[in-house]
Amino acid sequence: MQTTIPITMRALRQPDFEGPQTMQLVDNEPVPTPQRGEILLRVTAAGLNFADVMRARGSYHDGPKPPFIAGFEAAGEVVALGEDVTGIDVGQHFLGVGYGAFADYMVMSADGLVPIPAGWRDEQALGLVLNWATALAALKPLGRLAKGETVLIQAAAGGVGQAAVKLAKYYGARVIATASAGKHELVSALGADHVIDYRNQDLAGDIRALTGAAGVDLVLESVGGDAFATSLAVTKPVSGRVVIFGAANGVANLTNWQLVFQHQIHVIGLHIGVFSQQAPAQFAQLLDELFTLQAAGVYPPGEPTLYSLEDGAKALGELESGNTHGKLALRP
Repeated sequence: MQTTIPITMRALRQPDFEGPQTMQLVDNEPVPTPQRGEILLRVTAAGLNFADVMRARGSYHDGPKPPFIAGFEAAGEVVALGEDVTGIDVGQHFLGVGYGAFADYMVMSADGLVPIPAGWRDEQALGLVLNWATALAALKPLGRLAKGETVLIQAAAGGVGQAAVKLAKYYGARVIATASAGKHELVSALGADHVIDYRNQDLAGDIRALTGAAGVDLVLESVGGDAFATSLAVTKPVSGRVVIFGAANGVANLTNWQLVFQHQIHVIGLHIGVFSQQAPAQFAQLLDELFTLQAAGVYPPGEPTLYSLEDGAKALGELESGNTHGKLALRP
């Protein structure tokens, strides 16, 4: 049955780079038209990510310029097809990324769509192509995690962090995790062997003590700032790896002098969007592995904390302040 598509829609517009608190809910934004190779999605759930905070503050590399419709991750129902789109039907439900997810409708490239797993609600799949794929890429193809190794997962209570804890344990690793004190029980329940308050005075010393001063084999680093220095300090010399996929607490520098004389380690950058574009075969393998993990019950349906569209600015503010855990989502 043909879906009636309105001319205008509700959306969250970011008017400046002053942060998410200036975001405005509008009800007269034109509904976008899918171009060649694109689909129009009726958004049923949009994921919130720290990258949305960075874009609202102008610190995201090559991010959109204001004013712009915020958000980039969404799940929902296909309601219109652009030219040359094949193998997709109106009425099917998919997950994907694009610009303007915090709205009733958005366009996405048909090539990047991922089907909602059978039996899952749309919002339960949020995070599959961002959080879980990032965690898996950091651990396996880039981090080269082997059974029996020790991995440090910074910010373990976040969306990527929680996925990484579950995956690392599944692949046979010993997991040391950092999180605020109020989130330790949550992270422990995911399977972490040790959970440490990231605000400890001697965080590096605590981690070294847990490894008998040997250091960890792999670090998943998304925090930046002082946490980045800790990550470098506790990584095992020569064979240790640090995979960096975020900078929530700001920029941290590492020089060639430090790599030669202080930290003889492997430092690897990860942006899952670039990974998917530049290594499409590896990304396809990641998705295949995630669906295998889903079928095996290792990757269960997500249960994000849901906010209404009009509360998007509030939700992003809570995310920025560190007062949330797990996946957050908006429901238009």
